[in-house]
Amino acid sequence: MPTDSSSSVPPKAKDQAKKLTVKQEREARRAEKVAQMVAQQKKQQRNRRIGIFGGAAAGVIALGLVITFVVTSAEPKVDPASISIGELQSYDNLTSNHVSTTVDYAQTPPAGGDHNAVWLNCGVYDQQVPNENAVHALEHGAVWVTYDPAVVDEAGVETLRSKLPDTYVVLSPYEGIAAPVVASAWGNQVFLDGVDDERLGDFVQKFWRSNDAPEPGAACTGGLDAAGKVA
Repeated sequence: MPTDSSSSVPPKAKDQAKKLTVKQEREARRAEKVAQMVAQQKKQQRNRRIGIFGGAAAGVIALGLVITFVVTSAEPKVDPASISIGELQSYDNLTSNHVSTTVDYAQTPPAGGDHNAVWLNCGVYDQQVPNENAVHALEHGAVWVTYDPAVVDEAGVETLRSKLPDTYVVLSPYEGIAAPVVASAWGNQVFLDGVDDERLGDFVQKFWRSNDAPEPGAACTGGLDAAGKVA
């Protein structure tokens, strides 16, 4: 008759086998928890390193901005009143009434005086613009640069454009002026020898958006786009 092998195992041995299995399970669970804790610690360490590196990078950027601000602030500001321009013409006691008729100006091109109620929009024109609207732009602080189209060619016009700000400037041809290029602001004017005359830069620096204009900072857009506006 066959013998039952399980019945041959003493009860005490069976209990020990069960206890051993429970112990192994506890150790396995403990090992799993330890592994999870180690993984969590490594993740936290990585996050700290990323935070440190990110903070350091942000600090470097912030420091660069501070240095740039300090250096820029330390640059001396040029007082427009200290800029001397050879052969500068200045005109005092200019009236600034709004009129609906043409005006007989004392200067060519005009550098101030009565003008149309609608200002000329600043920009680049390839046709002569109305005096009365251009003078209104001068009243707002714009600089008007005119050139003789019989003397200044397309390359010369591009040279002038490269020397001028993008706003509060009118650049246009003007036939019959007494110089190749004339720069005008409200109450001030200089006749230039050509597109490379260095006085143009000085004039712009001195009078562009000047507080001496009757209405400095008033709009240079939203007015009249005269014929020939290209930019």
